[in-house]
Amino acid sequence: MESWKAIAKSKQEALKAAIPPEWVIPAHLLPPEHQADVTSFPRQSGWFTTRELEILSALAPRILAHIETGSWTSEEVTKVFCKAAAAAHQLTNCLSEILFDEAIARARELDEHLRKTGKPKGPFHGLPISLKDNFNIIGKDSTVGFTSLVNDPATYNSTLTDLLLDAGAVLYVKTNVPTAMMIAETVNNVFGRTVNPRNRNLTSGGSSGGESALIAFGASRIGVGTDIGGSLRIPAACTGIFTLRPSFGRFPNLQTRSGLAGQEAVNSVNGPMASTLEEIALYSKAVIDQQPWLNDPKCLPIPWRPTEPKHRLRFAVMWHDGIVTPTPPVARALQETVHRLRQAGHEVIDWAPTGHQELRQLLQRKFVADGGKSVRGLLAPTGEPFREEMEDYEKATELGVHAMWQIHLERNSLQMEYLRRWNEAGIDGILCPTTPYSSVEHGKFAYVGYTGVFNVLDYSVVSFPCGVKASKMLDGPYQSHRALSEVDDRIQRDYDASAVDGMPVSLQLVARRLEEEKVLMMTGVVLQAVTSGVKSKL
Repeated sequence: MESWKAIAKSKQEALKAAIPPEWVIPAHLLPPEHQADVTSFPRQSGWFTTRELEILSALAPRILAHIETGSWTSEEVTKVFCKAAAAAHQLTNCLSEILFDEAIARARELDEHLRKTGKPKGPFHGLPISLKDNFNIIGKDSTVGFTSLVNDPATYNSTLTDLLLDAGAVLYVKTNVPTAMMIAETVNNVFGRTVNPRNRNLTSGGSSGGESALIAFGASRIGVGTDIGGSLRIPAACTGIFTLRPSFGRFPNLQTRSGLAGQEAVNSVNGPMASTLEEIALYSKAVIDQQPWLNDPKCLPIPWRPTEPKHRLRFAVMWHDGIVTPTPPVARALQETVHRLRQAGHEVIDWAPTGHQELRQLLQRKFVADGGKSVRGLLAPTGEPFREEMEDYEKATELGVHAMWQIHLERNSLQMEYLRRWNEAGIDGILCPTTPYSSVEHGKFAYVGYTGVFNVLDYSVVSFPCGVKASKMLDGPYQSHRALSEVDDRIQRDYDASAVDGMPVSLQLVARRLEEEKVLMMTGVVLQAVTSGVKSKL
């Protein structure tokens, strides 16, 4: 039996070899290893032409318009994004599968379709879209970070894969994930660690951290990730991009690979990641307009419901969750955002973190309810060891059916109580940290409670960069901090203002269940407030 290390080495070499020679960064242009921020590489290296940079800087709606009018071809656009993705991978280790040849052939087919018919194939005609590793594409691996799943190519597409292809998308890369997609940083024994292109000393988050790194670098306009405890929102926050965590049933989730297959006490969902809110909304509407419920029995037949901005919104702000205090840059960002909202004429009330400890603990119990059997079963065939980040799975004890039923009852009770509080407060949404961090050094991401509770509740959530950047001058450590918990004490002790200096800070805006349209609208209102603060514009 081939050892797991040999399998990993072979897979890494195959991935490297899939980059054509003309897209290998010349040695004299490579940023030095000590250079933290590599997001300027496409613009400053001289390796990309003016035309290529114009395409990379265009938002998805503009790219689609250029392709439809014929001023750009899908082939040209696809080649540019393939080149950029190759660069992103060489600088951040963000990819798991490379589909450049297939993507270019697909783009040519779409260009020919448009030439012959005069009509685009669908709402994503010719647009390159990146996918997280767990989405199946026929003929490609979906390792989800396990060496035992290397050289096990998919024999069928995920439902979303087919939907995107039917809508005219070009699929050109799949992106790296942590082992089983159950670590808040993107690191596994197959591909190693993905780093943050804004600061390579920091994590890109997890589990959709390959996507977040690719997008933050500028090598994808729209990517798709998944979220079962924060796996869209955490990496989006770490890299300063946007994402939508939808409620279960809005987007198709069928026929994807999972590290915890069959675990449905809390459902995984997928959603878009992008550099702008406009692109998140474009993707969301286009996918739902494809009527995914016709191909996924768990999708709800709810069409897209346009939502007009309200003149005055009623927000609740949760300053902390009662377990971990947000680090200084996140606390400052939340304060400044609330101030701007009030200046703009919106109402903001305080929100107590009632039930958050119970919700957080419930989520963790669900993840390890099988005693770690699912993860162990995927590690065993190659002798791959548990990573230290997966210690909870290694030591877990399997729950019986009765105990699992009690967890379901507890979940239902907590959901009911949260709904009651929401109704009594009469709020439109909750504003709170996405994570306690702006980002954090590798190996130090210690808490997912801010995101995970809303997975148990199944609420619609947007994580968004709020315009504040961490500052070592403004965001020094708390001088007299009273820790809320042991993990809070550790996080505050580990906090290094210099390490995250200049990093964007994200917050999350939470709506009720199945309010994707409303939470996107409300996020736009918040962004308007923080960028203008002008009351008359609302």
